[in-house]
Amino acid sequence: MAKAKTQTAPAGSFGGETPHHENLPKWVFEQNHLEKMDALLPELDLPNRKYGDLTKEGYIELYRLLYMTREVEARLTRLYRQGKIVGGVYLSKGTEAIAVAAGFSLNRETDWLFPMHRDLGAHMSFGQRPMKLYAQYMGRAAGPTRGRDGNTHMSDKSRRIVGMISHLGSMIPVAVGAAIGARMQGKKVVSLTFIGDGGASIGDFHEGLNFAAVAHAPFVLIVENNQYAYSTPIVAQYGAAKIIDRAPGYGIPGEVVDGNNIYAVYETVKKAVERAREGGGPTLIEAITMRMRGHSEHDDHFYVPEDLLAKWAERDPILRAQRFLEKAGYLKEKDRVKLEADTIAFIEAEIEEASASPQPDTGDLVSSVYA
Repeated sequence: MAKAKTQTAPAGSFGGETPHHENLPKWVFEQNHLEKMDALLPELDLPNRKYGDLTKEGYIELYRLLYMTREVEARLTRLYRQGKIVGGVYLSKGTEAIAVAAGFSLNRETDWLFPMHRDLGAHMSFGQRPMKLYAQYMGRAAGPTRGRDGNTHMSDKSRRIVGMISHLGSMIPVAVGAAIGARMQGKKVVSLTFIGDGGASIGDFHEGLNFAAVAHAPFVLIVENNQYAYSTPIVAQYGAAKIIDRAPGYGIPGEVVDGNNIYAVYETVKKAVERAREGGGPTLIEAITMRMRGHSEHDDHFYVPEDLLAKWAERDPILRAQRFLEKAGYLKEKDRVKLEADTIAFIEAEIEEASASPQPDTGDLVSSVYA
């Protein structure tokens, strides 16, 4: 049996054999995909300007939520490795700013949030307690699904949060329907959901977004472009320069934003939400970022070049927000350190409460289960 030939990168690309890309076809290399991905890198520091309607308190609160999301997920990893988590763990490290800012831009009393598996930050910035999230991951009765479903499929009607569908694009028409339904009831309600760069290539993305455009639905769709659909780079997914280049084909606005700038994401999403609320129809937003962990905790991320990850690590959303707040005079280092310490203490208390919560009552497990 002939030995399989190992594909190598063209000279000057990564120099010789490149295990990160050994399964990619030749035409991917021919499109200079690494150079195209480098072109998406934002500046090291956030532009020093005012962002939307944010006050000093708003800037600090967004930072607190961003930091809390990172630390909540770090402890999820610890619990996962201790065998205390039911199911898998999908982290948002490096991309947290998108979900946090999006949830923060909505009205908790009226709007509907449809987060994906990597959007714990949106749950929390939309009002959900970390304790509830930890209880869900531990399969406890205190979790939103009361121990009845996998950890990422968590709905909480009392919080106006609708849990994700594993076939990610399928959430888009559901969220569009929720927005149209609320409008039919005479309510000024906006629904918001997310999709990844990979999920943006499936049929439900196009069908749902086209329906939203035709119906002029009060709906916002955010593409979290973290540049890899599991291990497939964006150049092997679509031919356009950007995903929002599709927006004119639907007859709707398209906005691209630096996904590692939490304040710019908030400003962009807030504008789209208010536009939708006032009858302006849907908006497609593409947030450019980089997932700094594997697809899940069992994925070692070997397919992403280390030097590309290093460049994005310098542009970490937390580090950039810290520098911005310091320079703007909103949050000095000693105050930030205290805020972070208080946040960690709060998270640890939430874990303790979730750990002490009861297991589901086995006699009640089939109630509220329909399929």
